[in-house]
Amino acid sequence: MKLEALKTEPRLLLEASLKPVQGTRFQPTGFPDLDAATYTLADGRQMLLVESAQSMANRLEAVCWDAPREAWVECLKGLPYVAVIDGDGHIITNSVLESHRLNSPYILEGKDKSFFNTLKKELGAMETGPVDLRLLASVLFKYDTNALIHGVFLAKSDLAGGRLRLPRALTAFMEAGSVTVAPSGGVKMDRVNPSGDTSKGFGHVPFHRDEYCGKITAYFNLDLAQIRGYGLGDAAEQLLIAVALYKIRRFLEEGLRLRTACDLEADGDEPIRVTRPKGFPLPARADIEEALRHLIKAASPKFASPSVTRVKYEEA
Repeated sequence: MKLEALKTEPRLLLEASLKPVQGTRFQPTGFPDLDAATYTLADGRQMLLVESAQSMANRLEAVCWDAPREAWVECLKGLPYVAVIDGDGHIITNSVLESHRLNSPYILEGKDKSFFNTLKKELGAMETGPVDLRLLASVLFKYDTNALIHGVFLAKSDLAGGRLRLPRALTAFMEAGSVTVAPSGGVKMDRVNPSGDTSKGFGHVPFHRDEYCGKITAYFNLDLAQIRGYGLGDAAEQLLIAVALYKIRRFLEEGLRLRTACDLEADGDEPIRVTRPKGFPLPARADIEEALRHLIKAASPKFASPSVTRVKYEEA
């Protein structure tokens, strides 16, 4: 896997054309008090947000996790993360799957303060004065490498006054253009008592539903300048880039069933396009997987030992 062409580039930008696996309609993400996020461009074209940046971050993490084994997928084995266990030693959650990663209350708010105190000690030089982002990056690389890709905000006053924040290095979203609404609906049937009390779940309940048609595009933005700014060295930078590329490749191949009514697939013979830098050949998934095994091994001296840090969660 050759990444030399990215050494001086500020961004790696990718696009992927998608379509429903069947039919023409799809269901976008929705928001409280807003429902679907639609908007109009200056030229009058109707647009739709299909998947938000925050949701895409969660999905890019999920495709890298082997749920039955409660572990990374094989090619990411050895990357550090924090596992949360209950009083009986059963795994509850982990920093890969938690929406706020290390800032999860299951990691920082329980009775077990061992990891919290470790963070406080290793980041203690920033209790006053400017935040040393390179120090923060090195600590995150040690305990939860994934957080350097998807960002983290350690909003705890005891950790540098709640100022420890890194934005996403990998940002992704999906939108659709030239969209039209496909309205439909249905009825929840009650064959016993159609006129029953609907507030208690009885009776017929009609409902409406809006789906959409349009040209769907997934966008991926890897901030190479931010990754270099961590100051972790060439080997660590290559590892972070390789992990990000693997997430993108695997998501586009296996993670596109977003909702019951939003099951997508690649559209066309060359669905993934590198728009910046021009001419960069996106590595194949098999090549990325092979490189990851070597890069993780090379970076392991900078990881926590063992690479999985266990935190017991009991309500404080």
